[in-house]
Amino acid sequence: MKFGMNLLLWTGELNDSILPVLESLKRMGYDGVELPIFNLDLDYAAWGKRLDDLGLERTAVTVRGEADNPISPDPKVRQAGIDAMKRTLDCCRQAGATILVGPYHSALGVFSGKGPTEDEWNWGVESMRAVAEYAGQVGVMLGIEPLNRFETYLLNTHADAARFVKEVNHPSCRMMYDTFHANIEEKNIPASIRACADVLIHVHISENDRSTPGQGNIRWDQTFDTLHAVGYDGWLMIEAFGLALPELAAATKIWRRMFQSEEQLARDGLDFMKREVKKRWNGVAE
Repeated sequence: MKFGMNLLLWTGELNDSILPVLESLKRMGYDGVELPIFNLDLDYAAWGKRLDDLGLERTAVTVRGEADNPISPDPKVRQAGIDAMKRTLDCCRQAGATILVGPYHSALGVFSGKGPTEDEWNWGVESMRAVAEYAGQVGVMLGIEPLNRFETYLLNTHADAARFVKEVNHPSCRMMYDTFHANIEEKNIPASIRACADVLIHVHISENDRSTPGQGNIRWDQTFDTLHAVGYDGWLMIEAFGLALPELAAATKIWRRMFQSEEQLARDGLDFMKREVKKRWNGVAE
């Protein structure tokens, strides 16, 4: 098991101001970080070297928008999505990120007013298969993320995402589980994890209010019990959001401060994850 922290709590783009944060996360005991890759023109190779020097492994996260929507009826827009994903995967390779996660199966925040059509599903599978082929060439694993119905409409449940991945049918295409979205969309947490266990490579640890994991209403016992039961042993990556980035606060609908500090959230969140893992994976009772 590896413990990580998504850097979107502090920044949407790597810059020198994040260096003290990275050093602090390493001192706390994190194994790695999740890099936001939205700006494709940064020197990600240099960042990879910096992170190597700090001893921090990394995954990465990205999204697609209306102009490069992989399920658009316009083939040029779909191709733009594939091209953008290939460039993003190049950035991952340069930075040494082994997994690229996110809801890049479709455009974030773009809705048709109804559920996905058969054509949209098939366009998504076709687009993702092309992306997965390139991911295999550059040595990065895709971890597709289903989101709640208020953020996207193609993949809302983890069972749907698992079916999507199996239709893509490529060894470089897998999926991730997110406790925040599951809390909204899933009726049965153990069943939702079991439904995707055979294609699961990444887990976002996110509280129901997006603040400190373990201090809200997520069904944590069911989540960790089932992850243990299915033999999961990959990343547990905290994904939390605050007010540090106005544009991200607006996108994630964060209007109030729900934790003392980013450092407190990171420290308490790591302690929580390690405590829950120790109870189960190491056979230590509470």
